[in-house]
Amino acid sequence: MSKLTAPRGTFDILPEQASVRAGLERLARELLESAGYGRIETPSFEATELFARGVGEATDIVQKEMYSFDDGGGRSLTLRPEGTAPVCRAYVQYGMHKLPAPVRLYYISSFFRAERPQAGRYRQFWQLGIEALGSDDPALDAETIVLLATILGRLGVGGVRLRLSSLGSPATRSAYREELAAYLRANAERLAPVVRERIELNPLRAFDSDDPGTREVMAGAPRLLERLEAADAEHFACVRDLLGRAGVEYEIDPTLVRGLDYYTRTLFEFTSDALGAQSGVAGGGRYDGLVEQLGGPPTPGIGWAAGIERIMLASGEHPLAAAPVDLYVAFEAARADAFETLTAAREAGLAAQMELAGRSLKGQLRQAERLGARFFALVEGESVLLRDLRDGTEETVERGALLDRLVAA
Repeated sequence: MSKLTAPRGTFDILPEQASVRAGLERLARELLESAGYGRIETPSFEATELFARGVGEATDIVQKEMYSFDDGGGRSLTLRPEGTAPVCRAYVQYGMHKLPAPVRLYYISSFFRAERPQAGRYRQFWQLGIEALGSDDPALDAETIVLLATILGRLGVGGVRLRLSSLGSPATRSAYREELAAYLRANAERLAPVVRERIELNPLRAFDSDDPGTREVMAGAPRLLERLEAADAEHFACVRDLLGRAGVEYEIDPTLVRGLDYYTRTLFEFTSDALGAQSGVAGGGRYDGLVEQLGGPPTPGIGWAAGIERIMLASGEHPLAAAPVDLYVAFEAARADAFETLTAAREAGLAAQMELAGRSLKGQLRQAERLGARFFALVEGESVLLRDLRDGTEETVERGALLDRLVAA
């Protein structure tokens, strides 16, 4: 019988990786919650319509990458491919617009896309993300970017660069889209076939192409950043000023686009040279019309998402902080007494483990040292031989007095 493996594009999180992830999540949680963000978790699947309306029917995500299925009752459901639309759906559903603005939320969730698997890109993946809803203040844009820069810095992500741009208002973007489409049509013979095919559907994605001919054409393409209305230009200038005051370095990239239709105004992406060709590690932007598009009141918003697997790849070696072991309980014949001691130690708040693999006494001592235990207790009925594994000192104590001795230590 053949050996079963996880489906292509998925992976198992083993204990050693879980320790690293737990540290990453702990750091992010402490930083975000201290800044006023509360955790939210949405269902793993949503109505397919949510992503068609929110993300955009012309996007690659909706057209090619979603895992959608019939729930057996004639309803189309989709495994969530991204986090912003579900959070905005929850914002509307639970009347969060009545809360004091801005409503700050964060999530650590798994997502699903039918992409071609490669390093740092999987069909099931995890993201850390935030959404801040109810304010169009440019200081909120700057705050979210600074928080992300801080998280990446503290996690040791190497070779980080921040690309920054603005998409302006929906009206400006719509007019620019027509101008860009006309430019692409005039140069269609020099474009890659896939770019030609989506000129009418999503012309901005031409900036993402790696095709040499397309890149040559796009070098002379009109730039949206040069066509911003006065209010949008002022907003963008304020964001840049605040980032400068916070000491966050960035580069203006007028060719920056992201594969989601809901973005407006501020747009940003963090890349890492440590990731090679797939260099994007995190990104986001403002989406001032999305909540209204999903049936809610007019609500400005901004957010970002960071790929946890990509952060781990870009962070290099992670020192694993092993869970502390206060006591290792050993025995030769007194299994029941050892088990009772183990249970009492855990109830007293000690991190305790017990021999459960039939090792010899010598093997039990090696296992305690391997775990980094502070104390090794050989239970022999009502008597316990207690060894401090830090300095090698030994003493014999009554089993009933063992916990008081350990707690005192």
